[in-house]
Amino acid sequence: MKTRHLFCTAVSALALCVAAPALAAPVATTVAVTQAPSTVTVPPLGYQQRTLANGMQVYTRNDPTSANVAVQVWYRVGGKDDPSGRSGFAHLFEHLMFKATENVPNETFDRLTEDVGGYNNAFTAEDVTAYHEMVPANHLERILFAEADRMGTLVVDEANFVSERDVVKEEYRQSVLSNPYGRLFALFAPATFFKEHPYRRGVIGSIEELESASLEDVLRFHRTYYRPDNAFLIVDGNFDDAQLNRWVDQYFGPLKNPTTAIPVRTVTEAKVTTPEDHTFYAPNVPLETVLIGWHTVPANHPDVAALSVLDGILSTGESSRLHRALVYEAQAANSASSSPDFMKEAGTLSAYAMMSPGHTLDEGKALLEREIARLRDQPVTDAELIEAKNELIASALSEREGAQGRADVLGWALIKTGNAATADNAVANIQKVTAADIQRVARQYLTPQSQITMRYLASTDEHPTTPQSVNMESPVKVADLAPMGTPSVTKPEGQRTPIPQAGAEVSPATPAIADFRLDNGVRVLVAQNNQLPLVSARLTFKAGSAYDPQGKAGVASMTANMLTQGTKRLGAPEIATQIEQLGANIGAGAGRDQFNVFASSPANVFGQTMDLLSEIVRQPAFSAEELERQRTQTLDGLKVALSQPGSLASMATTRLNFGDSAYGNLTTERTVTAMTTDDLAAYHANYIRPDQAILTFSGDITPAQARELAQKAFGDWRSTTVPPAAAPNIPASQQAPRVVVVNLPGAGQAAVSISSRSITRTDDDYFPLALGNTLLGGSYSSRLNNEIRVKRGLSYGARSGVGAMAYSGLFTASTQTKNESADEVVDLLLEEIGKMSQSVAPEAELAPRRAIMIGGFGRSIESVSGLGSLVAELAAYDLPLSELAVYADRVKAVTPEEIQAAFADKLPTDRANVVVVGDASMFIDDLKAKYPNVEIIDASDLNLDSANLR
Repeated sequence: MKTRHLFCTAVSALALCVAAPALAAPVATTVAVTQAPSTVTVPPLGYQQRTLANGMQVYTRNDPTSANVAVQVWYRVGGKDDPSGRSGFAHLFEHLMFKATENVPNETFDRLTEDVGGYNNAFTAEDVTAYHEMVPANHLERILFAEADRMGTLVVDEANFVSERDVVKEEYRQSVLSNPYGRLFALFAPATFFKEHPYRRGVIGSIEELESASLEDVLRFHRTYYRPDNAFLIVDGNFDDAQLNRWVDQYFGPLKNPTTAIPVRTVTEAKVTTPEDHTFYAPNVPLETVLIGWHTVPANHPDVAALSVLDGILSTGESSRLHRALVYEAQAANSASSSPDFMKEAGTLSAYAMMSPGHTLDEGKALLEREIARLRDQPVTDAELIEAKNELIASALSEREGAQGRADVLGWALIKTGNAATADNAVANIQKVTAADIQRVARQYLTPQSQITMRYLASTDEHPTTPQSVNMESPVKVADLAPMGTPSVTKPEGQRTPIPQAGAEVSPATPAIADFRLDNGVRVLVAQNNQLPLVSARLTFKAGSAYDPQGKAGVASMTANMLTQGTKRLGAPEIATQIEQLGANIGAGAGRDQFNVFASSPANVFGQTMDLLSEIVRQPAFSAEELERQRTQTLDGLKVALSQPGSLASMATTRLNFGDSAYGNLTTERTVTAMTTDDLAAYHANYIRPDQAILTFSGDITPAQARELAQKAFGDWRSTTVPPAAAPNIPASQQAPRVVVVNLPGAGQAAVSISSRSITRTDDDYFPLALGNTLLGGSYSSRLNNEIRVKRGLSYGARSGVGAMAYSGLFTASTQTKNESADEVVDLLLEEIGKMSQSVAPEAELAPRRAIMIGGFGRSIESVSGLGSLVAELAAYDLPLSELAVYADRVKAVTPEEIQAAFADKLPTDRANVVVVGDASMFIDDLKAKYPNVEIIDASDLNLDSANLR
């Protein structure tokens, strides 16, 4: 199922699916339509609304069942409002809003959110910049104070401005330059779809125009757009209504609007009346891609619903037309999808295909055009119509889970259409769509005459990288911005308005977990959450990739992929159709220790979802034809992964630390090619068995209902007579640490990874290392991120993880940076890791880390999937379920001395491996000066089948 807003979806890049050779006409499904349009009720959002005297709109929704509260401030300013010569400016400004105000010192926003167990973030799109926080409910007043203060008195100095501009450059390098498809979707597509409208400039901007921005520009931009009458506030969660209104009046009411008007743009994009064909080149593009697209309608247009259902029929799920025609039947593309993007002032719909090797872009274009023509030439079937509607309604239900989700849905409705009712009306409008509506909008908007085609290929000497378009004019000029005025400065401590104190703590409720077994040994766990009519099931087996046959790494993952590709009764297309008719989500995956099969759906069809889950798990076909499709998809996916610095660094890190052991084996071209259907069947027989199964239900389901469903689905399942497999052999020792550089010429960034063996999940040091890691690199305000991103602007983010598993663990600290600073970042990572074992962290620094862990846990148990995942993990590692109730106590009990001792014993830096993947010509000399034993391996020579990497 696609994740989408019903009225707002951006073009998305990598969605790798299947492929292999030949062209074939589409085959109609043979599955009868058994599922009527969904009768599940999507509850209305139910917000209260009022407008302050200064024009700011306020939307509130009280949820007394939660221990948290979501606060969001949405500003009606986005990439389209960037002045000429300042593309990326709205996005740059998003970063600067997290700095200081007159009363809130620098970097305090993380102290008010992360450090009390919540989080904060923001995003910028074409039409909006939005800021959101989720905090324990007793911290609501403090967040309202801070949000109002940064709206009215933001402080930006030259140092912060330069630092955050550098961070944005690294974000650009990471998401655009080092992602093989970043240029296509973030830069080339917008600039090609729009010739006049400022939507043509990528929201993230360009390095050149970011460099041209000045501090004065920033201050003028803030005065122009960050004002009460250009914003709305959303508050959702646990609060007292009257008290909230008083706080809103107290903090936001006094804010004034500037006397200057918000700049008005009057650009209208001309209709495309003649087909266009464009070709672009970029480095490290593993699969050539063709994209076709059309202008459609803005988000407030009545045809949004019909176009959304059309898109669902075209590309949602494996039963969709594009996947069926291009990937499954013609086997010409690795991935084929579509996306409608309904913005405030314009809209587009695009369809793309990432071609499998041996297939041309012309072939992909012809196949895409054939499927679009079918929508114009004949009505869609009743089955397709029902399926698409059910999927969209199920998606709408999932999006409304939790305070943050509900607020997001409302915010997008307000930004896109200016009408809060749009969010609630969207589902009803979807239900009204007919086959005739879909054919009408296909004929009206998706015409050959208005089609724009984009071809995307790897650059060569003959076809160098296509430059990004810059210096595109905009209706808004820097001169149109409000005067800078007197810049705000942070007041001396004694003169600041004090940040409000937190209120009385609201404790999250830990649900009781039902725990019983079926007669055949299946353990059943039930975690009830009745907030929405959603149910999830997770079937966990103590298996995973550590149990792959020798020399055939990836068998567990391939077995998981193949479960939905055919049973003894149903073929892959029929399975996909049934899943999507239900509006369900069913899939499987294999980690190192566990094999998981999962299912979720609206509660009213969960019984049917469980029937299908049972058949998929118990009766897989493992056909040779489907294995070949999955094999090709996996090989193409590997090509994409091996073109990206981050993925390459992760794979090399795994091999360096675990060598040829069961945890070190990697899925490679060699192992994928060696797999047979007999391997999959043997793995399934040995490991996917009731006596090794844990079935976890979560959501709107009672223990009695769960028992009945479990018994029906798995009660008569009998185990194989083969004894359960022995635990994999993971040698305790590791080889001498190495420093390895993988040279990837043309890489947009360098990926840096520091790693070493870690601990098991049941190790006594688990909580000391987990809490210590939260301090080191487990959050935005961690030491690593502070040193590398906040202080030096060398990365978009730096992080670390303990990586505890059943028989060992893998600690990693990693980031991506511009190639030139790779050696500096290696030093910074090692230095911060070393400090963890060299000195005791002050309790004042640890207290916020405890809140981060406990707060994240509390948010998880409030969601259906999060609650089920936590319960399943405890059971999979044979930990008592009582750990759920004492989690906070375990975190609070950790001492600073225990953290230092655990890092010194388990994660000393003298056992660390160093991996750097990037364009070595830009950093190798500096790295060699510090590490004379550095090994340099060209990416083309890297051998991931060998512990030696050669």
